[in-house]
Amino acid sequence: MDHQPYILVVDDEERIRRLVRMYLERSGFRVDEAEDGNEALGMALSKPYSLLILDLMLPGLDGRDVCHQVRQSSNVPIIMLTAAGDETERVHGFELGADDYVVKPFSPRELVMRVKALLKRSGEPDLQKPEFQQVMTFRDLAIHLDARRVEVDGQEISLTPKEFDLLVYMAQRPDKVFSREELLRDVWNYQFYGDQRTVDTHIKRLREKLGQVSERVSLYIGTVWGVGYKFEANP
Repeated sequence: MDHQPYILVVDDEERIRRLVRMYLERSGFRVDEAEDGNEALGMALSKPYSLLILDLMLPGLDGRDVCHQVRQSSNVPIIMLTAAGDETERVHGFELGADDYVVKPFSPRELVMRVKALLKRSGEPDLQKPEFQQVMTFRDLAIHLDARRVEVDGQEISLTPKEFDLLVYMAQRPDKVFSREELLRDVWNYQFYGDQRTVDTHIKRLREKLGQVSERVSLYIGTVWGVGYKFEANP
């Protein structure tokens, strides 16, 4: 029981919390609930959750504030719940560090599948048991695909699931130039119309984190002005 993935569901509507909890527990997850942002933040920072399901519109602290504060100290995967058609909020949620979003009204079964997929990508041990380690090596940068671990000069760098996905996607195609539209479509599986700030934000964070150990390693992520970004195989 103690090894089951542990999920925090945050929504001010009790009906939604109960529905999500029922479907998650049927799928073998442990579940906690919070009904407002302040309660959610306290729980998220004090318990070892595997994933957060976080509504944007909450009393007290809203979902954006909770996400931002959690990201200051944790890379726990976060799925945001948003209002239908609210593209601006979705973009902002990704910029703050959310890994996925689900639009209300949603299918509980789809939400459970997204939870499982995100946990698997983030390396949740009960959902992923790799038989071998697959590693991409670029001189002083090592990307362990199965373990979802990144090392710079042998020192592990902590990335969010989406930051890791973005790095791997680009590193698997060294020196290829990607437009922001391509990255949004293929890494986020979502087409934003016009607003591509979330890519810029994640690229900036990647560079900062890679450069914490070695400033030179941040140069692996190159900018092609007026076009997009690329992974430099030999910066």
